[in-house]
Amino acid sequence: MPAPALMLDLIVDALLTGGPRPIADGVMSAMGKAPIDGPIAIGWTGLEGDHVADPIHHGGHDKAIHLYPNDHYGWWRGRIGDHAMLEHPGAFGENIAVRGVVDGDFCLGDRFTLGSAILEISHGRQPCSKLNHRFGRPDILATVVKSGRAGFYLRVIRTGEASAGDRMTLAERPHPDWPVPRVFDLLVAGGHKRDPHGVAVLAALPVLAEAWASRARELAR
Repeated sequence: MPAPALMLDLIVDALLTGGPRPIADGVMSAMGKAPIDGPIAIGWTGLEGDHVADPIHHGGHDKAIHLYPNDHYGWWRGRIGDHAMLEHPGAFGENIAVRGVVDGDFCLGDRFTLGSAILEISHGRQPCSKLNHRFGRPDILATVVKSGRAGFYLRVIRTGEASAGDRMTLAERPHPDWPVPRVFDLLVAGGHKRDPHGVAVLAALPVLAEAWASRARELAR
């Protein structure tokens, strides 16, 4: 898979936060995010005021901020139609909405400046069945896995403050051989069976979040 172009200077359409609420009978989720007007603090665990429903599997330093490219929304409309969830950013629980890019334009370990903060891509998103409940369809999770359109997580390297409309600019790309879709394919979509050497190399990358590094080590055995 070719490495994405080095230059990324993106306009942030929205910064979004939310908290846990029921999305189905007995199912709690914090995927419902709302855009924030004005500046918002970015701490070690993410945007101020953002919370998770399941702290065992979500949140923490390696999953501080979720980014999902707006440009995937058009693909989803072609797949499932004009769903109400796709009318505004936040359909997939993202904290950052940007346009003009897709997952394949980003690499593991990429560092970005956003406002006065510095962010680093730590791993892809592990989609779960709550996406099916959120969209009211049984096929969303499987479609995310098959298509690889999952978005990714960033850790906070330097805390700061940012606003919608700020630029998110690529500052460093230490691992150009590791586009986000390649990482996702190896660890989520079964690609380790086709590339056992690749998953072993991935397991040794210090920048990879520990949860996914542990999975990579298991798959490499």
